[in-house]
Amino acid sequence: QVQLVESGGGLVQTGGSLRLSCAASRSIFGMGWYRQAPGKQRGLVAHITSGGTTTYADSVKGRFTISRDNAKNTVYLQMNSLKPEDTAVYYCNAGITMRGAYWGQGTQVTVSS
Repeated sequence: QVQLVESGGGLVQTGGSLRLSCAASRSIFGMGWYRQAPGKQRGLVAHITSGGTTTYADSVKGRFTISRDNAKNTVYLQMNSLKPEDTAVYYCNAGITMRGAYWGQGTQVTVSS
């Protein structure tokens, strides 16, 4: 079992920045972020392996950066140039595959226009 604890969501204006953090209770191969807006399915934002291989959704490439500190079992999502369409609940995810078995509780990100 893996527990994930997220932090860093909030309200920001268009063009602003936020940084999300997610700490896992133990080391795990893949960690990432998904988001879900009202009425939409939960979708991948970004993913990173323990070796540093990254994957991004096309909609966030060039604006968001995922990174991780393996010593702290923590993954980060730096979000820059935020847009209203980035508004969603962001979920930390972890596991041995891209969409792993473990989920955080979610953190709200709201971008005002």
